[in-house]
Amino acid sequence: MRLSASFARGVLLGNAYTPGLKVSPYTIVRRTRRLPLKGEVLVASGATVAPDTIVARAALPGLMQSVKVAAQLGIDADEMPDSLIVKEGDQVEKGQILASTKSFFGLFKSEVKSPLAGKVETISGVSGNVGIRQPSSPVNLTAYISGAVSEILSGEGVIVETAGALIQGIFGVGGERVGQLKVVSPSPESNLTESDITPDLAGKIIIGGANISGAALRKASEVGVNGIIVGGIIDKDLIEFLGYDIGVAITGHENINITLVITEGFGTIAMARRTYELLASLEGKEGSINGATQIRAGVIRPEIIVPLAEDAQKAKASEAEESGNLSIGTPIRLIREPYFGSLATVSALPPQLTKLESGTVVRVLDAKLADGSIVTVPRANVEILEQ
Repeated sequence: MRLSASFARGVLLGNAYTPGLKVSPYTIVRRTRRLPLKGEVLVASGATVAPDTIVARAALPGLMQSVKVAAQLGIDADEMPDSLIVKEGDQVEKGQILASTKSFFGLFKSEVKSPLAGKVETISGVSGNVGIRQPSSPVNLTAYISGAVSEILSGEGVIVETAGALIQGIFGVGGERVGQLKVVSPSPESNLTESDITPDLAGKIIIGGANISGAALRKASEVGVNGIIVGGIIDKDLIEFLGYDIGVAITGHENINITLVITEGFGTIAMARRTYELLASLEGKEGSINGATQIRAGVIRPEIIVPLAEDAQKAKASEAEESGNLSIGTPIRLIREPYFGSLATVSALPPQLTKLESGTVVRVLDAKLADGSIVTVPRANVEILEQ
């Protein structure tokens, strides 16, 4: 069984992402932090925040439970309101009496008690039921990265901005986590094995080379590693670790205690040297990692962000230089078969439209592969690798 033939197909058939996978040593990074429902923003514009700073909060409404009061009392539904001891808006505790009746000259008494704590929200003389809503649950939204609040989204969240390194991967699993970067593999061609995972790596984001074995992934999870960045992984190892196949939906919400970012693709693939060298240069610094991936409409790439306390003007200048436009010599990655995952550089940009075997007319480019061969591919089938 291969990694979700369905997900792999989604990777291969996904639209090109512009400007593509970024591997930038210094740029401006902005992340929108938005609540899932209306709430309260807790920070001011310009405030300095850390990854665990709670920037906004909302209350998620509790579930509503219907209590069949009339049925339990053995009375008609329209008689139920007169038997109630509580009213709409009252807070009740589990076991609290909601309604009662007396019969046979008051000798026998029937009672209905609340099966849960909550708020009386509805009373129906038609159904004879009382609706009790469980207490709301707080939803706290953190900043995710160290930086400053650049914009307030009233009642919804904030935009956090920082200057630093940004490395995007091609695929990932696991949610947002923070940790100190630690190089474990001695080269981008090395594989991460079980023996490489030691207890002192707990809480860290570790950097591997070409592959991580299933045994190493399981041990990293056991010892408490927060994140792993590696060139590739064998699909069956990932499936065995997760316990299920991956479809084409967005990843990042898996019930796992670790985040994995794959920079190159499925299999054993040496991490691009400049990616490895950039990550190695950041060893010891705190980074934020997120494995969320979406290949189809609304592309989302897994990422590692490492804020750097340097001149922000330098980052803005670097950002301005990143036009994302294709030109001769631009480093790219091919993202569809038969060259999926191959690194190349643009060698020619024919201006005319070209008709493919499928009958589609598109713009193409000539790409020079690592072995020196030239292939012609649709421009939509490549991702620009940021310098």
